[in-house]
Order: sequence, then C-alpha cells, then structure tokens
Amino acid sequence: MAEVVLRYYRNGQAKRAGAVLGVPREMDAGFDLPCVEDVSIPAHGFSLIATGLHLAIPEQWVGLVRDRSSVALRGGAVTAGVIDAAYRGEVKIAMHNLSGETLCFKAGERIAQLIVVPHLPGSASEETGSLEQLGESGRGHGGFGSTGR
Repeated sequence: MAEVVLRYYRNGQAKRAGAVLGVPREMDAGFDLPCVEDVSIPAHGFSLIATGLHLAIPEQWVGLVRDRSSVALRGGAVTAGVIDAAYRGEVKIAMHNLSGETLCFKAGERIAQLIVVPHLPGSASEETGSLEQLGESGRGHGGFGSTGR
C-alpha cells in the first residue's frame, strides 16, 4: 500500500494564535484540532469554531471530526464533522455545550480531534432488486438496543 499523507496549511490567524495540528503519537488515532481565538459557549449553547487549518485529505479517505475526551467531560460535544477529500476550505468545529455552565477555550487550545479513515467511493455501491439480496447477517433487522446492554 502506498504511503498516505495528510497535507495541511495553517492560515495567518492560526499562525498568530500559535494553533497547530496536533499530530498523533504512535498508536494514537486522532489529530488534535485547535481553536484560533478565545471562545465562550454559553450553557446549552452552540458555536461554529474556527481552526485556521485547511486540509488535503487523500482521495478515498475522509476526515471525521470527533470529541476530545477532556472536552466531552466538560460538556462539549462535536455535532457534525465529515470532511471530504475534495474540501479545501477552513476546517470548523460545530460544538454544542451540553453543560449548565459556560464552556471556555483559549486560542490554540486543542478542542476536537480528526480521525482520517478510508471509505468506499460512490462507484462501489449498487442497488439490489430485493431485501433478500442484501444477504443474511447474525443481527438481521435488530436495531436500537437489540444486542443488549
């Protein structure tokens, strides 16, 4: 398999804030995403937070923006976050504050993480003529809680 590289650019705001893409350590999965300015999200509020980062995700890969556990413990929840390989705009983080207190971040603070994973291209899909053609599975039609607690 050819080496896969995530290329990125820090815009002027990111450079001034000292915000950098946090590169995962060996055996860690996520790249840490920073904010480029001080942010306060009121209790039960929402904010779209700038990172100052632009990415070149390789073809047939996708970036998934996820919570950092330390932010989640404070009530921060990332609520959207699929970054397609063709997107070159600034990465922003959609975050809700689920807590009853204001959630604050300082410029440069790592507030979310990016997981980059391969995905199937659209050309790899095909419609079947019947439900039975999907094949059997151990789970079948079971959903929401069907596998137990």
